[in-house]
Amino acid sequence: MHAQIRLGRIAGISIGLHYSWFIIAFLITLSLIGRFSAVTPKWSSATVWSAAIVTGLLFFVALLLHELAHSLLAKSRGLRVRAITLFALGGVSQIESEAPDAKSEFWIAIVGPLASLVIGIVCLLLARSTGWILNSEPRTPISAVLVWLGYINLMLAAFNLVPGYPLDGGRVLRALIWWNTHSIDRSTRIAARVGQVVAFLFIFLGLYQFFLGKNFGGLWLAFIGWFLLDASRSSYAQVEITEGIRDRRVSDIMDRDFSAVEAHLSLQDFVHRYLLASGRRCFVVVQNNNLAGLITTKEVTGVERDRWPQTSVQSVMRPLSQLRTVMPDTPAIRALEIMSREDINQLPVVSDGQLVGFFSRSSVMGFLRNRAELFKQ
Repeated sequence: MHAQIRLGRIAGISIGLHYSWFIIAFLITLSLIGRFSAVTPKWSSATVWSAAIVTGLLFFVALLLHELAHSLLAKSRGLRVRAITLFALGGVSQIESEAPDAKSEFWIAIVGPLASLVIGIVCLLLARSTGWILNSEPRTPISAVLVWLGYINLMLAAFNLVPGYPLDGGRVLRALIWWNTHSIDRSTRIAARVGQVVAFLFIFLGLYQFFLGKNFGGLWLAFIGWFLLDASRSSYAQVEITEGIRDRRVSDIMDRDFSAVEAHLSLQDFVHRYLLASGRRCFVVVQNNNLAGLITTKEVTGVERDRWPQTSVQSVMRPLSQLRTVMPDTPAIRALEIMSREDINQLPVVSDGQLVGFFSRSSVMGFLRNRAELFKQ
């Protein structure tokens, strides 16, 4: 998941927000306004709104600290962390490679819930220092903010320890299975299957609560279950892909059949003579019989249609100097990691300065389909 709003960097890690985060921020603020108004009717509207907004902002900080705990420990274990993105269901740390061993995976996974647990306990202790008594409603804005943050962080820690991969608890489960079986692929499969079972339980429980009249709470639980189910299935599929190409090189999978277009061609001619006619999405651009760059549908759609006749392929292509390339003997898994990290769909394969093919997600899927058909016989 990629951030649409960049907030800055912490310890070299990019921090950002997905647009969906504003949905949960808005809903949390409204919920807090209703709660604070109900338990402390003597507060003014300004006090209620201020307490709700401050609580929402501090909850954002708590989520960020949870993800920073994951990311900073991952960095200390030698892993590269690209970014942290906060979205509707919490946050995600974009760690670019797998943990090197089960022990590292365990600690990277569990440190997030531990951070939330510590934050929750500290908030409740600070609330006690303001005069709040356990099991009673807070009476001052400061204690109300601290009590809510304390309980929500304790709940966040508990929820994340649910053994549903890829939640933190599912990753802890995977680490324990990995340590026992010495197989990351097998442990991921088992953890993902458990995650799917947990997801179905969330969905059924959420729908059951909805039909009992709990409305939003039930639907929200069902939505979390649906998200978890989708993530678990994606994780399982990723293991299948990784296992299928583990010992393969780029040259085993790349597409050697590619089309070239002249750099002087207009986008109008390019679209009608090549793009639509062939069904391909990526073309090599040549100039004086030399490779000049690449052009894909992404570059074309970035230009207004009425400008296509006056715009050349050369003016919008990605120049060769800006292209990320790989060699034929590059491990296929490494090439997939590069594509994921740089958010691209294909990699030119270059040997001795000459383009020899393209490595893409579609070529990987085609290779796996052919492999599956052959092994069925």
